[in-house]
Amino acid sequence: MGIDDIRAVLFDKDGTLFDFAASWSGWAGKLILDLAEGNEARARAMARALRFDLDSGVFEPSSPVIAGTLEEQVHLLAPVLPERSFAEIRALLHQSATGAQMVAPVPLAPLLGTLQTAGLTLGVATNDGEAPARAHLTRAGVLGAFAHVLGYDSGYTPKPAPDMLLGFAARIGLAPGDVVMVGDSTHDLIAGRAAGMITVGVLTGLAPREVLAPHADAVLPDIGHLPELLGLPMTGVGR
Repeated sequence: MGIDDIRAVLFDKDGTLFDFAASWSGWAGKLILDLAEGNEARARAMARALRFDLDSGVFEPSSPVIAGTLEEQVHLLAPVLPERSFAEIRALLHQSATGAQMVAPVPLAPLLGTLQTAGLTLGVATNDGEAPARAHLTRAGVLGAFAHVLGYDSGYTPKPAPDMLLGFAARIGLAPGDVVMVGDSTHDLIAGRAAGMITVGVLTGLAPREVLAPHADAVLPDIGHLPELLGLPMTGVGR
């Protein structure tokens, strides 16, 4: 795979630009305990709904927090929080997620700078909301590197549907085959394949290589290996 083959890179956010466990495990534990308000049974019920182990602080690979949308999380938590409306739960999750502290697997600015210097257009397609995604990228100091940041609420059907990915390609005036989709979940890679894009999996989410490989043209330890994969110089790219 060489630089002449592609003209844009589209990234998933959670588990890709940011290490999933490092970024979201602490957030989930605090959110559950805050919402439970000291009720141990309720905390356990919420943890089960989100498929999160409160004792170990680890998500199950099938957790809807990994690749699902905020709306999915609201619907799962609502039966455990009957005194709160869907709108209230949604607002609480949105506010909490927006403030979550993200941990990048590699220094983002030099990596994204390397890709931009090579003439690649960059974007983000996440099943998180657009506003939290922009907040996370702003705090990481890299929002300006991306031509478009698309969330589940940006007017497209969320992944694994290809709509968001096709929307990005259309917005930048490229054929889908000119774009690489980089993600940590099968949702990302299935969407990429359906859109007709090159697909690259990374192992900074919770899915192992053997789960991602059938849906990916390549699987990397993390996004820091992208320049090498694309035949770009590694100067200034930390891992």
